[in-house]
Amino acid sequence: MESKINNALNEIQRGVSEIIGIEYIKDLVSSYFKNGKRFIVKAGFDPTAPDLHLGHSVLLQKLATLQRFGANVKFLIGDFTATIGDPSGKSETRKVLSREEVLKNAKTYEDQVFKILMPEHTEVCFNSKWLSALGSEGMLQLTGKFSVARMLERDDFAKRYKENQPISIVEFMYPLLQGYDSVMLDCDIECGGNDQKFNLLVGRSMQRVYGLDKEQSVLMMPLLEGLDGVNKMSKSLGNYIGITDSPNDMYAKILSISDVMMWRYYELISAISINDLNKLKEDVANGLIHPKNAKENLALEIVERYHSKDCAKNAKENFDLVFSQDSIPKDLDEFNTESNIWICKLLVDSKMSSSSSQARRDIRAGAVKIDGIKVLDENLKLKSGIYVIQIGKRKFLRAIIK
Repeated sequence: MESKINNALNEIQRGVSEIIGIEYIKDLVSSYFKNGKRFIVKAGFDPTAPDLHLGHSVLLQKLATLQRFGANVKFLIGDFTATIGDPSGKSETRKVLSREEVLKNAKTYEDQVFKILMPEHTEVCFNSKWLSALGSEGMLQLTGKFSVARMLERDDFAKRYKENQPISIVEFMYPLLQGYDSVMLDCDIECGGNDQKFNLLVGRSMQRVYGLDKEQSVLMMPLLEGLDGVNKMSKSLGNYIGITDSPNDMYAKILSISDVMMWRYYELISAISINDLNKLKEDVANGLIHPKNAKENLALEIVERYHSKDCAKNAKENFDLVFSQDSIPKDLDEFNTESNIWICKLLVDSKMSSSSSQARRDIRAGAVKIDGIKVLDENLKLKSGIYVIQIGKRKFLRAIIK
């Protein structure tokens, strides 16, 4: 029994940047193994963008691990708090979304998280259920639970205050509301990114203030670096791997990360056990397994998780075909358009390029090919026919021009 508990704690602490209250977590896990008693773990997501990427999955993977060892996950969608700007780790207030945008984004979150979490041990919650009910009187009472001096202990608030940058009163409300969520959900553990430490600790304070007979433990995960290997994974930086990316794109992007960064991805988003991961590292170090093979296995695991085993297999075959033999993939997306279309418009309309200026840059860099021949004229117009359009080594399209 003790070995099972210790193994569980090792898996829970894997890749974690900081844990506050590890003894309480040990008690919770021990109680689950001995008595079958499950405990409550909360993680909040403000639906400020419609799609998740692998950076978000670091936290989801940790929640899935906790579920294996007794957690009932409260996947909290901050439909109320998303309408307030939380500047954690930022120098200015975040853009406030409309109610319609929040609900639309929340629906895509619900569709995506169950590719990782166990539905039978997951409850999707919306914090508007209790925060909207607080009303003005409840909100004023909540503000009385925390001092301005305590609030200015938060690094980003303190920095902005020192630099005479504006901080709205409503921003002070965000940590309080997040902490109140922990009270209403009766949390035993709250998980979040290491940039959320202050807000996570407020949850502990709120539980004490409201007389709960517990003080949630806090588990903080690091931010996953993106494809550049330096900056955190972010859509705005273009260094992300989206959960909704096509199998081919997802597979190719994972293969593009460095051998060193591969272990970081294995540690934070792979489901293989610590023992298996340590054995894999040892085999690679001893030359028994080539790093490329280890990376392929990681790519196969991730693509299978978000798509299927067949999709992962086909993605590998396509990748090998294109990169090993410099060939065209077997299955190409098709795009239909009209004759005499400008090449840059075709690239933008088909979503191969994000803008006409980007399409021009790709052409000037020699990255755009039609039927295997580089496009040299950025003003080219295509007449009727069927063409294979290519940008770089990863983007392919069959254009059907009527």
